[in-house]
Amino acid sequence: MNLKNQAIFWIATTILFLTFVWLFSQILLPFVAGITIAYLLNPLLKRLGELNMSRTLATILILTVFLVIVIALAVLLLPPLYRELVELAEKAPSYIDSLWSRFEPYMKIVEETVDERDLDQSISEAIKGNVSSALSAGSNLFESLLNGGRALAGFLTFIVVTPLVAFFMMIEWSSITAWIDDVLPRHSHDTIKSLLTRIDKKIAGFIRGQLLVSLSLGILYAVALSVAGLQYGFLIGLAAGVLSIIPLFGSTVGLLISVIVAYLQSGEIYFVAIIAGIFFFGQFLEGNFIAPKLIGQSVGLHPLWILFALMAGGALLGLVGMLIAVPVAATAGVLFSFAIDQYRDSKYYK
Repeated sequence: MNLKNQAIFWIATTILFLTFVWLFSQILLPFVAGITIAYLLNPLLKRLGELNMSRTLATILILTVFLVIVIALAVLLLPPLYRELVELAEKAPSYIDSLWSRFEPYMKIVEETVDERDLDQSISEAIKGNVSSALSAGSNLFESLLNGGRALAGFLTFIVVTPLVAFFMMIEWSSITAWIDDVLPRHSHDTIKSLLTRIDKKIAGFIRGQLLVSLSLGILYAVALSVAGLQYGFLIGLAAGVLSIIPLFGSTVGLLISVIVAYLQSGEIYFVAIIAGIFFFGQFLEGNFIAPKLIGQSVGLHPLWILFALMAGGALLGLVGMLIAVPVAATAGVLFSFAIDQYRDSKYYK
C-alpha cells in the first residue's frame, strides 16, 4: 500500500473514532472509566497470573479490593469535604470583604487616578458575586447527585456499569489485545506494534505514576494543612492533590489559595510562612523522591501539553473528554515524534 492510501486509511479511521466518541459521549463515561480501571489494574492481574491463579479469580480479588478501598475513601473523605465546602461557600463573602478592606486604600489611589466613581465597590461586588456563585455551585454538587432525578439515575448507572465494564475488560484483556494485533495491517504490522508499545509505555508510566503522585501529595497536603490549623486545609490539600495530575499546577494553585486563607485567618506572617513551607516541602519531596520513583525520567509529559489536553477534552466532550485527554495527548506525542523521525529520514529533509 502506497503512502497516499495509508494516509487515507488512518485519517478515515481517526475520523470514525472521533465521530463515535462525539455521538455517544453522553453514555461513554462509565465505559471509559471501566476501561481505565481495567488498564490500571492489569499489571496486578498479570502478577497473580504468574502465580498460577485463574484470571477470573484474580480479577474478582483485585476488583473487590479496589472497590473496597474506593468506597472506604469515599466514606472517610466525602463528609468532611462536604462540610468544609459548605462552610467555605457561606463565609466566602466575609473573606472577600476582609481581603478587600486591606486593598481598599490602594484602590482609592487607582480610583483617583482613573477618575471613576465607585470603582472599588463595583469590583468588590463582582468578585464576591462570582466567588460565592462558584463555591455555591460546588457545594450543591452533592445535593444535585442526591436530589436530582436524572443526575441520580446517571450516578447510579455509573456506579453499577463501571465495575461491570472493568470486570469484563479485565477478563478479556488478553483476548482483546490479541484481536487488535490480528487485525493490524500486515504491511505495517511491525511499525504499528512498535508505536503501540511506545504509547503504552508512555501512558502506563505517566498515568499510573502521576495518579500515585497526586494521591500522595493530596494526603500529604490535607494532613499537613489540617495539623497546621489552616481553615479548610483538608479541602484545599485534597484539591491540590487532584490538580497535581498536571505537574506543578496543583501545588501552585494550592499554595496561592492556602497563603491567602492563612493571611485572612491570622494576619501573622509566620503562619503564612508555615503554610507556604508545607507546599515547598511537598514540591521538594515530589521532585526528588516521589516522582522519580513512581514515574521515572523518560515517560513524562510536558505540563502545558497536559493542561491543554485536559482543557480541550473538557470543552469538547465534558468529563469523558477529560478522562481520555491524557491518553490522547500521550498518543499524539508519540505519533508526532515518529512523524518527525520519518521526516528527518526523508529525501525532502536531506
